[in-house]
Amino acid sequence: MSGPADDGDLRRVLEAEQADAVDRVAALERELASALEAAAEGTADDEHDPEGSTTAFERQQVAAVLDQVRERLTALDGALARLGEPGFGLCEQCGRAIAAGRLAARPWATTCVECAGQVRR
Repeated sequence: MSGPADDGDLRRVLEAEQADAVDRVAALERELASALEAAAEGTADDEHDPEGSTTAFERQQVAAVLDQVRERLTALDGALARLGEPGFGLCEQCGRAIAAGRLAARPWATTCVECAGQVRR
């Protein structure tokens, strides 16, 4: 990032993303707790109930999304902690600057596009 105005703009984006993630985690936790409570109150088991496999699958989906949002929140927290530090905006793997477009799209990014692509392969 090139200057304080950029850091301020990025901080606002990160904080908004963080607030959104916190709200999403809370909503997903409520949804999962409600689904688990409903399952506990029911007498049918997932294996023999015709709807059981569907409800079990839905609970697994909510739990998976919750894990993803929690990971994103952790990444956002880390980005906010690193913002303004000398290495912020530099790729953790190769040391080159992370493109402004990548930081605009994923302000919590810790790698450049090239290194991120290598990790996925």
